Amino acid sequence: MTLQLKVPTLNSSDAARDLKETILVSEPQAKVDVNLDQQLVTIETGASEETIKQIISAAGHQIG
Repeated sequence: MTLQLKVPTLNSSDAARDLKETILVSEPQAKVDVNLDQQLVTIETGASEETIKQIISAAGHQIG
């Protein structure tokens, strides 16, 4: 399943890198792409949308 989520709290390349790493720790098989300019995170994963949202929120980000 491919998810595309708007994450308006992504405001730096460090934040984008940290979020990608956090997702990959929990979902190592996922493919994660972070578009900092558009504040979009695209994740190809077998995990549920709710699981991915929880990971993003636990990392201190908002989903909009």
